[in-house]
Amino acid sequence: MFAKALFAFLAMPGIVAFAVPAIWMWRANRWTVIHPAGFIVLIVGTLGLLWCVRDFYVRGKGTLAPWSPPKNLVVIGLYRYSRNPMYVSVVSILLGWALTFDSSGVLIYALAVALAFHLRVVYGEEPWLARTHGDHWHGYVRAVPRWIGFTRSHQ
Repeated sequence: MFAKALFAFLAMPGIVAFAVPAIWMWRANRWTVIHPAGFIVLIVGTLGLLWCVRDFYVRGKGTLAPWSPPKNLVVIGLYRYSRNPMYVSVVSILLGWALTFDSSGVLIYALAVALAFHLRVVYGEEPWLARTHGDHWHGYVRAVPRWIGFTRSHQ
């Protein structure tokens, strides 16, 4: 299962959060750090992402990949504060890139990714989790907001 987890990490957030912005910066030749505080956002997002991936693997007994999802509903760690901290972490990483290198292109990309994540969560993941985890999921929804800092989203 470790190989599946590693592949899923490299294939999905690895590409979305690291490869795409790095290629963007490389193609635009924008490697001058404009706002060093952006590195803090990038690092916090990266640490959050790694924490979530670990929780999926250890507690959830699965990976972040749709083809090998966690068998158990993960409600520990950052999942106590948001039902989607992995997505919040990826968007934070992208915002960190945009801020650090003052890239409006990466900022627009981050906003598009955030919208795609929201649509995926609302129309794909949440209905599947409700079917898969039943009452446990519904109790979790009542207790934890979909996104950090927003009101709870009931189904």
